[in-house]
Amino acid sequence: MREDNFYDRVYEVVRLIPAGRVTSYGAIANFLGTKGSSRMVGYAMLACGKAMPPVPAHRVVNRQGLLTAKFHFGGNLMQQLLESEGVKVEDDQVQDFKTLFWDPSVELAL
Repeated sequence: MREDNFYDRVYEVVRLIPAGRVTSYGAIANFLGTKGSSRMVGYAMLACGKAMPPVPAHRVVNRQGLLTAKFHFGGNLMQQLLESEGVKVEDDQVQDFKTLFWDPSVELAL
């Protein structure tokens, strides 16, 4: 049995984010015990396009709720995906971010 790499662990967490909720790169890194590696989580999101099962990368935003990766989705796709789940976005900013924030360290606590 092979050991999962960092990207695989990130993908597992992101797949658990419920529709209509968002989390941050840093929250994922912190949950995985790699606090300070939010940039690596971002790299994982960039590479997840062909991951199976699919990874809902549109639900991962920066710590202020900004859609900093939206240009990687092309056009307004990231915003459209979030809005199709009921997340309101204005000027690339998730509205009501604190309410919609899904913290894996809290939500997945044993």
